[in-house]
Amino acid sequence: MDLPMLSPWLIAIALNSVLGAIALIATKKLLTPAGIAHAWVLGVLLWGSLGWQGYLVMMVYFLVGSAATRVGKAQKEAEGIAEKRSGARGPENVWGSALVGALCAVGVLIVPLLDVGAQTASVVSLLLLGYVASIATKLSDTCASEIGKAYGQRTFLITTLQPVPRGTEGAVSLEGTLAGLVASVAIALIAWSVGLISLVGVAICAIAAFVATNLESVIGATLQSRYDWLTNELVNVLNTLIGAVVAVLLAIVIQLIDAS
Repeated sequence: MDLPMLSPWLIAIALNSVLGAIALIATKKLLTPAGIAHAWVLGVLLWGSLGWQGYLVMMVYFLVGSAATRVGKAQKEAEGIAEKRSGARGPENVWGSALVGALCAVGVLIVPLLDVGAQTASVVSLLLLGYVASIATKLSDTCASEIGKAYGQRTFLITTLQPVPRGTEGAVSLEGTLAGLVASVAIALIAWSVGLISLVGVAICAIAAFVATNLESVIGATLQSRYDWLTNELVNVLNTLIGAVVAVLLAIVIQLIDAS
């Protein structure tokens, strides 16, 4: 009787165990050993909560984001602006990028179990939108940063628009901004293609990612150097949270306008 309910979790455990084993023996490391363990937990949670569709979106983010980190790697290392550990993600990177998305996934799992009546479908839809928006935001931020560091011809501090070296906290470039926008739209379209969000949701995610990514640059330019506790990982959490919140608020506003 319970087998149909448990099967997604069993599939999640088996699949992530196989992928984790492959990651451990792979010559090109995308995750540290500890990162693999934490990614295993995240992967099981996402597949169990959102099915293969939600898992696929996160996997695309991880693969594309890892590839972006390696673009112009030699040049970035020579300039001292490359990611540490040659881009291999540790636990702090896993949860810095995916904590907000994981919380949205847990919400999707829990809300139907609560007595929210006719609002269940609406709340779940908003949580799915928040999930996709958080990932679109993080991929936008990653691609904007990495492509900007590799190919940005002119980089400016977002708060003053004064020219600054590539890799400066809070720096933006036209090349990086365009890469981030393309990345957010692409992953939102993937989420739409597998039924997680609507086509309007794609536009919402792109707008939310653009807003959040630029606010993250403002945080980097104004606050991050002042406070030791404001680490890159915490800024990533704030970045993805802003993206999810902006997307949900936009969706609610659109719903209210449609209802009026």
